[in-house]
Amino acid sequence: MILCITHSQDFYNIDLFFEYLASKNIPYFRLNSDRMNHLQKISVNEDSFELTDESGNTIHSKDIKGVWHRKAWGIPVPEELDEDYKKIFLSGYANLRYNLITVLENIPWINPYENERKIDGNKMLQLKTAKEHQLTVPETIFSNDEEKITAFFHKFCNGKAVAKLHSLTAKTMSGENLISTMIIEEDTLEHIADITYCPMIFQPYIDKEYELRIVYIAGEFFTGKINNSENADWRLAQGNYVWSAYELPENIKAGLASMMEEMGLYIGAIDMIRGKDGEYYFLEVNPQGEWGMLQKELGFPIAEKIADNLIKRINNP
Repeated sequence: MILCITHSQDFYNIDLFFEYLASKNIPYFRLNSDRMNHLQKISVNEDSFELTDESGNTIHSKDIKGVWHRKAWGIPVPEELDEDYKKIFLSGYANLRYNLITVLENIPWINPYENERKIDGNKMLQLKTAKEHQLTVPETIFSNDEEKITAFFHKFCNGKAVAKLHSLTAKTMSGENLISTMIIEEDTLEHIADITYCPMIFQPYIDKEYELRIVYIAGEFFTGKINNSENADWRLAQGNYVWSAYELPENIKAGLASMMEEMGLYIGAIDMIRGKDGEYYFLEVNPQGEWGMLQKELGFPIAEKIADNLIKRINNP
């Protein structure tokens, strides 16, 4: 049995994964993280758990041989709950979820949970590790200090910077992350004082030829190219951009592979851009990043490769 932790609005990527498991007669259990509250019955002991989901399906930890932590959403609070108890409700269920997860820490995960948690939550560690593996990274500051940001802008940004929120602020109903990326220029820099309420990551704006979404799976690369040279991020651009398959240079593959190995990640969605100066710039890796568009548009067998890697590690511990 393979446990897939996701959310109730997730589709396509996880459907492809389930179809592939079914074709190999491998049982699976879908655990919707946003329903891990009063809608499910959960009991955790020191070395096991039993869970009955909102549809009445029951799973026991002893039957789980591998885990895919596909996506995790927040836990909604019942409307009828008194305001004074909402924090207690959320804290209690968050702790219950974490205790449940740690019961499974010694079996194969598509990405080990704690590795994924550490890397996903630390953009500066990502950049540091990428640089140590001979990848080019932009100058970066993560700050709430108006003076430091202004000095960084004047020293590194040549009149134009990109500012990003580190953590996502919301998700669409389909599970997509809503990202916040903005262009900072000299005139908008004057209004940066509110940064004290919302620390952001700042980097120089890089004139680019195109963007790359790279899916890494245990040494294999599936790369899509999108010609978005005018916008800060293709996901925020208005227009019908077309994906095309792309072959990374061997030195970039080597750097990314060694970086991912050091991070302890078997899979990840990596964002890079090719600058007009010919350089490849590493931006970030998302252990739970989106890749469905690459499988759909380019025919890459990503869901199947992810499943195969997990199955291989289950069968060869």
